[in-house]
Amino acid sequence: MANRFIVEADGGSRGNPGPAGYGAVVLDAATGEALAEAAAHIGTATNNVAEYKGLIAGLEAARALDPEAVVQVRMDSKLVVEQMSGRWKIKHPDMKPLAAQAQRVFPADRVTYEWIPREKNKHADRLANEAMDAAKAGRQWEPGASAAGLAVAARTAVPAAEPLEEPKAVPVGWGAAADLGAPTTFVLLRHGETALTPQKRFSGSGGTDPELSEAGRRQAEAVAAALAARGTIQAIVSSPMRRTRQTAEAVAKALGLEVRIDEGLREADFGAWEGLTFAEVKERHPEDLDAWLASSKAAPTGGGESFAAVARRMAVSRDKLLARYAGRTVLLVTHVTPVKTLVRLALGAPPESLFRMELSAASLSAVAYYADGNASVRLLNDTAHLR
Repeated sequence: MANRFIVEADGGSRGNPGPAGYGAVVLDAATGEALAEAAAHIGTATNNVAEYKGLIAGLEAARALDPEAVVQVRMDSKLVVEQMSGRWKIKHPDMKPLAAQAQRVFPADRVTYEWIPREKNKHADRLANEAMDAAKAGRQWEPGASAAGLAVAARTAVPAAEPLEEPKAVPVGWGAAADLGAPTTFVLLRHGETALTPQKRFSGSGGTDPELSEAGRRQAEAVAAALAARGTIQAIVSSPMRRTRQTAEAVAKALGLEVRIDEGLREADFGAWEGLTFAEVKERHPEDLDAWLASSKAAPTGGGESFAAVARRMAVSRDKLLARYAGRTVLLVTHVTPVKTLVRLALGAPPESLFRMELSAASLSAVAYYADGNASVRLLNDTAHLR
C-alpha cells in the first residue's frame, strides 16, 4: 500500500512584492509525525509566487520520501488551492509555469488540495518566516536551526546549503579503481534544439516548455543513430520537459528501450528571465544578473532557482540513479545546467566552473562513478555525430 502524506505549505512576501520566502512540512497522514521540512528565501517576489514555491518544495520533499505516495496538500492560500484543484482559472503569467511545475511532481490522481485557516498552518508559516529572517540576517535557513520542532529534518529536507557528498579528491584509474569492478556510467545527452536555442534565450523549467524544432528533431535522430551504433546504453532516463522527452524517445526507438522520467533532471527555473536573452536580462535586471553571476546561491529575478539549489537537486537524483543502475551504462537526457552540474560535482570544481563549460545542443558527455565514491569525467560536449 502506498504511503499517505500530508503536505502543509506556505509562502510570504514582506512588501508584496518584496523579500519573500516559503516553508513546507511533510507529515505522516496516519500519525501526524513530521517527516521532512523545506524552507528558503527566494529573493523579491509576491505572496502568490512564494506560496506556489512552497507548494512545489513540499511536493518535492514528499516525492523524495516516496515517489509513489498519495498526498493531501493543505494550505491557507485560497488562490493556490482553488487553482490547483481546477476550480479557478490561472490567469496571471507568473502563476502558470509554477502551477505546471507543481502538477508535474506527482500524477494528478495522487494529489488532493484542502484549504485550511492560517492558524492551522503555523508550522509552514513559521518555516517561511524563519527563511526570510535568516536572509535578513545575512544567513541561509538550515533545518538544524529551525524552531519548528522537527528533529529529523536534516535527513530529508531541502535546506539552502551547498550539496553534500562531493567526490573525494583521490586519483581515479591509478590502480585502486581497477579493483572496484565496473563503474556506473552516466552518458549525458543535452536535448536537441528548440526555437529558443539559436536565439540563446533562457529556457528553463519555469517557462513555456518548448518542443524540438525541425533542426532539433534531426539532431535527435543523429544522436540516436550514433548511440545505436555504439550499442553500450542499457537504460534511458529523461527530464520531464517536452524537448528532453522527444529527444529521449528518438533514442529509445533506435535502441529498443523504454524511457524512464526523473523529475530531478529538469532544467533550472530561470524565473522572470524565462524567454529573455542575456542582453535583455542585463538591461532589465542588471543587479540581479550581477548577483547571479557572482554567487551560486543567488536566484534569478522572480523566485527562480539558484545554481546551489540545482546542485542539491542533482546530487539527490545522481545518488538515486546510481543506486538503481549500479554497474550499468545509462543515458540521462537532460539540459545544460544539470549536465554541467553533474560534471562539476564529479570534478569537485567550484560553482563558477559552470560558466567555463561549452555545451552544445544534442551533445554527449560522460561521467563514470566507482564503488569507492570517486568519479571520472570521460567525455564533454562531443558533437561528432552531428557533423
